[in-house]
Amino acid sequence: MNQVRPPAPQLADIEPYDPKYIPAKIMVSANENSSDVPFDIRREIERETRKVAFNRYPDPLANDLRDLIAEANGLDRDQVIMGNGGDELLFNIALAWGGPGRKFLNMPPTFSVYKNNAQLTNTEIVNVDRLADFSIDEDAVVARLAQGDIDFTIVTTPNNPSGNIASNDFVARACEASDALVMVDEAYFEFSRYTARPLLARYENLVILRTFSKAFSLAGVRLGYLLGSERVLTEFKKVRQPYSVDAVSQAIGRVVFANRAKFEKEIDQIIEERGRMHDALCALDGVEAFPSESNYILFRLADADAGQVWQRLLDRGILVRDFSRSAGLEGCLRVSIGLPEENACFLAELKAILEGAS
Repeated sequence: MNQVRPPAPQLADIEPYDPKYIPAKIMVSANENSSDVPFDIRREIERETRKVAFNRYPDPLANDLRDLIAEANGLDRDQVIMGNGGDELLFNIALAWGGPGRKFLNMPPTFSVYKNNAQLTNTEIVNVDRLADFSIDEDAVVARLAQGDIDFTIVTTPNNPSGNIASNDFVARACEASDALVMVDEAYFEFSRYTARPLLARYENLVILRTFSKAFSLAGVRLGYLLGSERVLTEFKKVRQPYSVDAVSQAIGRVVFANRAKFEKEIDQIIEERGRMHDALCALDGVEAFPSESNYILFRLADADAGQVWQRLLDRGILVRDFSRSAGLEGCLRVSIGLPEENACFLAELKAILEGAS
């Protein structure tokens, strides 16, 4: 026997998630914080990680870190659960609330991992497409939830890749429309400063996802968390991987969260740069830049092949994200907000490419 039997049938039509990670001089494709963790915090991290016993398993629930997050949000420890990045928690909602015979309501175009997770767990996907400006078709979503057969949905705010937010009024309507679990993905909320956190006390069927990867410069550490009711988060505990958050990540997370106020200056700079970038993109002929409340901007090219522009930027050492062949995002590229000098270089090179093309 020199062959292996086929994998699970639901894998047949799934394309592996590919973030197009290609080393480049200027990396503005993955919505990372271009500034690393400040030196004084890194020194404190070094002191804390020296205390970690590598031969022992970590606290399986990261209770010390949960306590810090719970206190900051006015919650109890049992209303917080940690994950190996937000990605583990996104998969866990599909494990716990999805499966054969169950339905996930998706609002594309949005983060493609939601769809992939549903497919992996044999969950039926019900799409309610966003409007032309990438806002949620709120009445259509609420009406579909009200039919009573949806098991969970994910509201991304700010949405990835478009950058627009969903209002708390809409989130409340979604929670009231049915008993479906509503996850609000707030991976980028520090850049919008808008959160559904005030709604948690009113709706048991609401959970909020956050991450350390973006505003806190820890994309390489893999650390995310959920806020929600104790009863709902108990179900997440049933499907999570044992010891999924390692001891080193827990130590780093404790230090960074305790020092989170020190990241505000960089967050303010990103928000300021975002405004300048948006105005500069809008000033370019043939470019439609969409308003963003996150640390990235989606823009559409009207008169140039977006795929070719992406390649020409990469040839010049600048990596952005190409969405031009994705449904609903035709002709679109997304650029993360980098350091001021990175943003200036990107804008200059994009302008030169577009003027050459014309």
